[in-house]
Amino acid sequence: MSTLRAKQITKPIDPIRSEGHPLGDVKQEAVIKGLSKLVATSADEPDVGHHILAPVHTLNKSHFDWIRKLIPGIERVAVEYHVGNFVAIRGTDEKVFESMPLYAREVRLGMHLLFYGKEQRKLLSSKRIYEILEEQSIKQGKIFDSPKSAKSIPSFISTYNIPTDELLEPDISKYRTFNEFFYRKLKPGARPVQDEADHRVIVSAADCRLTVYPSIDLAKQIWVKGKNFSVPNLLNLPPTSPKLQSLLNSHVAIFRLAPADYHRFHSPIDCEVGDIEHVPGRYYTVNPQAVNEPNFDVLTANVRSILYLKHIPSGKMVAFVAIGALLVGSIIWTGGKEKGAKLKRGDELGHFAYGGSTIAVVFPKEVMEFDEDLVVNSEKPIETLVRVGESIGKFRGPSPSGDPSSKIGDKDVSSNAPISGGQWSLKDWWRRLFGESF
Repeated sequence: MSTLRAKQITKPIDPIRSEGHPLGDVKQEAVIKGLSKLVATSADEPDVGHHILAPVHTLNKSHFDWIRKLIPGIERVAVEYHVGNFVAIRGTDEKVFESMPLYAREVRLGMHLLFYGKEQRKLLSSKRIYEILEEQSIKQGKIFDSPKSAKSIPSFISTYNIPTDELLEPDISKYRTFNEFFYRKLKPGARPVQDEADHRVIVSAADCRLTVYPSIDLAKQIWVKGKNFSVPNLLNLPPTSPKLQSLLNSHVAIFRLAPADYHRFHSPIDCEVGDIEHVPGRYYTVNPQAVNEPNFDVLTANVRSILYLKHIPSGKMVAFVAIGALLVGSIIWTGGKEKGAKLKRGDELGHFAYGGSTIAVVFPKEVMEFDEDLVVNSEKPIETLVRVGESIGKFRGPSPSGDPSSKIGDKDVSSNAPISGGQWSLKDWWRRLFGESF
């Protein structure tokens, strides 16, 4: 992501609005044409700064003259506002601002029209936005699966400061398509499991921006504003389903992956793999400004795939929900597709093809707690940057050493010490992304 430190913020943050938007009476056709052309341009233009992945603040560049003519005033948003959101750097008191990619701003505008605009009734009856988002998501997936798309990899790396020294295959020329790089593998040991000997510890499923809540009701109050967000809707189950018995009013962790992130996801627990259910749905953006906006049912409306995992030490069921989003080509299960397989924390479950995407993990009530620093940030609310394998909480119960303590925070997970087996401290790792002045 394109990032700024807090001291570099010099103008207002583009706010969430249920009444109007800064572009006035923009028409749905202009937004649709803009998104369609951004996707089409990515088929021939190797520089990601010239198409769908460009940060919003680059709208004043000459190569975007066409979109400024198509949607008059859109550049004013980039001039007058920072378009994106803050995220907290774990282990520090710092936060950074991440700029929204251009495609996310386009679709957020389209969604605003869908739910609040003057053409709302017409849009809801024609379902035009729904159809266009699905069509463009499929088209973008095909573009980034083509050999020609590999030419965009170098500019993607430079635009988003992606570390290449941790890649299993560091030779960029070996990636045959953009998507092959997008779901790249990392070297063994690049994401060690924190406190590996303590089987109570729950670890991050992804390199992501994380929010955690001890109940669905609290998540709705603070973060997820969609009116239909509930465990039955998220899991696509009737309220009377036996699977819901231990998951109602449950704990939930929401892992948001940005386009530049490592897009393989991993088991947060020692588990036995269970059933998978695929749920068809929409292709909305999962940017926080969409998730936080009233009436936008993003997490329960989007296409998703649900994997049930049995936590081996406790026998409790955990629901792992991979949620597709705008321009996500597919959700692929790897280690998670073998029912009955036993996996350790940090073992790979699957990956997303191109696009921003989200994972929601539903934990059974009253048997675990999230790490305190994550809870504090989520209540502010602000997402926390975390990596695969990093502690996010614990199941209650005795530790392997016999210590009966179930207190969360008995180990300082937010310290600057390196994770066991890791090469860098958390602060050092973020310095590599944001620069030495961080």
